[in-house]
Amino acid sequence: MLLVDNIHVYYGGIHALKGISVKVEKGQIVTLIGANGAGKTTTLRSIVGLVRPRQGRIVFNGEDLTRLKTHEIMRRGIGISPEGRRVFANLTVIENLELGAYNRPPQEFQKDLEWVFSLFPRLAERRKQLAGTLSGGEQQMLALGRALMSRPSLVLLDEPSLGLAPLVVEEVFETIQTINQQGSTILLVEQNAMAALNIAHYGYVLETGRVVLKGTGKELLEDERVRKAYLGE
Repeated sequence: MLLVDNIHVYYGGIHALKGISVKVEKGQIVTLIGANGAGKTTTLRSIVGLVRPRQGRIVFNGEDLTRLKTHEIMRRGIGISPEGRRVFANLTVIENLELGAYNRPPQEFQKDLEWVFSLFPRLAERRKQLAGTLSGGEQQMLALGRALMSRPSLVLLDEPSLGLAPLVVEEVFETIQTINQQGSTILLVEQNAMAALNIAHYGYVLETGRVVLKGTGKELLEDERVRKAYLGE
């Protein structure tokens, strides 16, 4: 479904991605793990056109996205829940979800909304509440729900567990699995390596803009280098 092929990205003189290659098959959960500054978020930003690779290409369902604008890429069927949630604090829950559905036919809105509310019943209870007054966990649910309102075939999730209590993290990861089981392919960026690899079909370990390890979630969980560097063993 998605091929990130040998991309190089620069921020000014800083060589942020040094030939990253990632493949995501339809129906999979694929995770990118690594320390801060490893290039995980930059990889997602490249996929959705927020930064331009100087070399390499990004192909989605057979189409080269590398030179397309962000809104054109999203209309191809990619949704993103960004790092830090980025909900519109002065808008209600329902208004945030409406913004996520901007490229959907109006007649599909109610059905999409009911689907998101079935995944996140707490959002249904708080539909008229301002997003800025929600808890951190509820804001993460809203960010995920907003991304899903466009009914993407590929969902990009950037640090969905960041700043959340352990019980809420568990709930968020269970929902990610449910979304996947209902047909969405997921590319997950996550610092919580244990949680990510436990649900991932395949994973990539990034260090300073390069892929240094890759394998199934189970293989990476059992890899001694991963266990020492990311699982605290």
